Amino acid sequence: MEKVKLYRIIVAAVLLVGAVVVENMFELPVWQLLLVYLVPYLIVSYDVLGEAAEGIFHGEAFNEDFLMCIASIGAMCIGFLPGADTEFAEAVFVMLFFQVGEMFEDYAEDKSRDSISHLMDIRPDTANVVRGGQTLIVSPEEVEVGETIVVKPGEKIPLDGVIVEGNSSRNTVALTGESMPRDVEKGDDVISGCVNISGKLTVMVRKTFGESTVSKIIDLVENASENKSKSETFISKFARVYTPIVVYVAVALAILPPLFSGSFADSFPVWLSRALTFLVVSCPCALVISVPLSFFGGIGGASRHGILIKGASFMDTLSKVGTVVFDKTGTLTYGQPEVVCVKGAGTIPDDELYALAAAAEQLSEHPLGKAVVRCFRQSSGKAPCEASDFQMLPGHGVRARAGGHEVLAGNRRMMDANAVSGLSDGIAEDFIQKGCTVILVAVDGAFGGYIVLSDTLRQESAGMIKALKSLGIEPFLLTGDNRNAAAAISGSLGIENVRSECLPEDKLSAIDDFQRAGRKVCMIGDGINDAPALKKADVGIAMGGTGSDIAVDAADIALVDDDIKKLPHLVALSKRMMTTIKINLSFSMALNFLAIILAMTGILGPVWGALVHNCGSVIVIINSALLLKWRTEKSGGKKRIRSV
Repeated sequence: MEKVKLYRIIVAAVLLVGAVVVENMFELPVWQLLLVYLVPYLIVSYDVLGEAAEGIFHGEAFNEDFLMCIASIGAMCIGFLPGADTEFAEAVFVMLFFQVGEMFEDYAEDKSRDSISHLMDIRPDTANVVRGGQTLIVSPEEVEVGETIVVKPGEKIPLDGVIVEGNSSRNTVALTGESMPRDVEKGDDVISGCVNISGKLTVMVRKTFGESTVSKIIDLVENASENKSKSETFISKFARVYTPIVVYVAVALAILPPLFSGSFADSFPVWLSRALTFLVVSCPCALVISVPLSFFGGIGGASRHGILIKGASFMDTLSKVGTVVFDKTGTLTYGQPEVVCVKGAGTIPDDELYALAAAAEQLSEHPLGKAVVRCFRQSSGKAPCEASDFQMLPGHGVRARAGGHEVLAGNRRMMDANAVSGLSDGIAEDFIQKGCTVILVAVDGAFGGYIVLSDTLRQESAGMIKALKSLGIEPFLLTGDNRNAAAAISGSLGIENVRSECLPEDKLSAIDDFQRAGRKVCMIGDGINDAPALKKADVGIAMGGTGSDIAVDAADIALVDDDIKKLPHLVALSKRMMTTIKINLSFSMALNFLAIILAMTGILGPVWGALVHNCGSVIVIINSALLLKWRTEKSGGKKRIRSV
């Protein structure tokens, strides 16, 4: 549809130029000139005329479409009055500007895709249910509560339940946002949508598929999107008041003065000319285009910084936001485990312990094992030595021979099961309290040391939080990670308000609490688990690079390159954009008011009236275009706002 409108605008503009040439080259009667200009006018405005007619039919006549139609039609008609100049070109010109703004808005809004369709990516297609001693592959909807299902390594857990047999690790990042895999064993609860990483699990189903976590997420996104309020533009509100006033005043101006003049027939043409001049100058061309052009100046300026905004109203809402809610994993952090500390027990140097652990883990499929190998390669610049006799022990760790030693790398249960000597209580307790994951390493049956992994903080996160606070924004952290990890991240960033171990419905509930308290809320996240909250928030912002497709589609704004430090710039830009809109509105209304007074007194004729309101449009366009290159800079330790 945007392409069709663009073609119409281009064709109408070309025909308008041709009509102006014809008018200047040939002395045509007014009715013939009308036919010449009517072609580009109808091409560019037939849909606006249709919307105005539909509004009249439904009893809602006084909208911006009706206002544009009556003003442009008035400009078309004024040339038929005795002694009046034609204003055909101005009528087409007004409609062209109006349609350009509408086209950009339609284009931005149509870029928002249906997020619900992508939710099927996390929905398990099948379940392996045990019936009559056989394992059958069925749809998850067919499994009843109390039945037993088998989940193989690499498969999604299809239904909520409890483990009755097996040990493994599960990846919960899609649902809870927790960056580190969790070890599970017999007796532990598991939720649908998680990925079973290593060992085979036998699970007794506790909830039907309709009550499962995955189904709830789909429902949450659907319901949250329905509850999201729709922002009205300034011009729509203004037009409902301004349009009837202009129409009624124009009618009164054409009829009342002649009635009291003593000679209606003689004075009516004069006052009718003034009334139509009044309509021309009252045509709020600058007023109408000031809002959409300012919006799209802001949207265009944001896009230059790698920020995708799906609709103009979201910038309006963002300028009023007082609270920004953050997900942790993948938003404030990079979302992948990194080795942050290697500590030998004393008998083995740190670098040797690191090399042995990396060698033992190089055949592991566990995300933590892969992280150890990756970080070792990056830090040492070489590959781990070869390992043999590799064993993966689900829920415990790995065993292998490397460098002539038997190496164990895993958790405390693995160390105890193999009677490793030299262990003591409270190993790496300070790291555990910070929410880090600790891999214990044993060499030849003796404790050799430990390796600490943590989801690393984005370098720009601290500065971004500080900048938001300087704009009067209150940050709030909602994360699926445990309390220690959440406290460590929030403490380092200076975020006072934190909720940890949040499931999707917990994040949604928190957003709802803010909104019930009358606060405008912005949510920023990257995962599937964030999608309901992104939809529910007044403005949802997704990490567009590493974020899931579901999160990006559920959000109203996307940071294309995941550069979170651009968030303060976006907030500041939205505030600047709203300031520009207020300036444009004030200027255009003041100019219109002055022109109206001059038109009513007969000082301003149709030609000068058209010139005044066209000049006002040009000024508004220039002011709006400045937003395309507006940016915030830091100079001399102080924040400086710059427009180019």
